[in-house]
Amino acid sequence: MKSYSIHEINEVINGVIYGTTSQSVTATEQLEKATTSEISFIGNKKYEKYWSTSNASIAVVNEDISIEPGENRAFIKVKNADLAMSQILALFAPPTPIFHTNIHRTATIDETAIIGEGARIGAGCYIGPNVEIGANTTLYPNVTILDECTIGKNTIIWSGTVVRERCHIGSDCIIHPNATIGADGFGFRPCKEKGLVKIPQIGNVIIGNGVEIGANTCVDRGKFSSTILGDGCKIDNLVQIGHNSKLGKFCIMAGNSGLAGSVTLGNGVIIGGSASIKDHTSIGDGAVIGAGSGVTGDVPAGKTMLGYPAVEARDALKQWAILKRMVCDSKK
Repeated sequence: MKSYSIHEINEVINGVIYGTTSQSVTATEQLEKATTSEISFIGNKKYEKYWSTSNASIAVVNEDISIEPGENRAFIKVKNADLAMSQILALFAPPTPIFHTNIHRTATIDETAIIGEGARIGAGCYIGPNVEIGANTTLYPNVTILDECTIGKNTIIWSGTVVRERCHIGSDCIIHPNATIGADGFGFRPCKEKGLVKIPQIGNVIIGNGVEIGANTCVDRGKFSSTILGDGCKIDNLVQIGHNSKLGKFCIMAGNSGLAGSVTLGNGVIIGGSASIKDHTSIGDGAVIGAGSGVTGDVPAGKTMLGYPAVEARDALKQWAILKRMVCDSKK
């Protein structure tokens, strides 16, 4: 079992210790569930009230936390408790699944594929013709990489993921289980003779460096040219990214959100859970789309949008307040 003193933990996060305790730390846990040997976190003043009933001996807290730790208890004050938490969680992270050999004997690898030094390929993987896998990249069991794809170095692709032909994934990416990269975009047109005619989807997907894509997320290939995810984008589980969409750098899309075809996101755009974005819509740098919102038109940079259909946040809040008053008045 891993165990750290408060001073050893503070060497990692470089905070300031308030209070004293001899208790060592063996795990992390939220305030309400923590035991005396587990470290916890207070990232907002509204959670201060839980400290008095918590059994945790140590908490990492923001600098503005005003309560005292108490007897034989201590705080480590930092500028950002959430970021410090990520460093502490890394200390206690269990090891990843074991590879007894870098390339499992049941993996099928085309003779034309190029496999970088130190790459690990699990059981049942399929690597197609002219694929290039970068150094130290890991493919867990049953990953499929089809023809002419490239994967950068230090990327991790979890089981069940399918990367279809001619798609390109950068370095230091994480693709979670059962994601699909490069499936056909949803393209059909009415035809009197045939009903609906499928429009061939002959483009690809290009994913930058440091991108993380959640489980069961789909990134469709372009009808022509490419669907593009910029460096540092973070995509949650169960997200749909339609054909020919283009995401700038460091965009965030929360679970169950979706982009229709040919949507453009600027840098640093945040899309809340279950939000939906109409096709051929552009959203400017730093804009925020609230959870459950439906965007039907272009959004300027820096705007926050709420509602269905989405309007500027302050207008949405006014509308909701008026509706609430109307409902209350009707009940009188």
